[in-house]
Amino acid sequence: MARQRRAFSPAGCYDMAGNVWEWCEDDMHWGYTGAPTDGSAWIDNPRGSNRINRGGSWYYDYSFTRCADLNGYDPTNRTSLNGFRCARTP
Repeated sequence: MARQRRAFSPAGCYDMAGNVWEWCEDDMHWGYTGAPTDGSAWIDNPRGSNRINRGGSWYYDYSFTRCADLNGYDPTNRTSLNGFRCARTP
């Protein structure tokens, strides 16, 4: 049996897809027309009522574990399937 090769991760983070849907700062948009090109959050003025949840949880179905999967929810929505990742600039 061949050994599975992992991609390089400087932070040592592996196998994290499918843990939780991750809250993002971005307001909900179903497309990318008009999105910032500098990597900043896409925030409407005035703020939209929904924020993006990205990724997915294996809890329902493995097909929801893609990083590109997204949904929009009210930011007061709380479930055990929603989470976030801490990030900082090195």
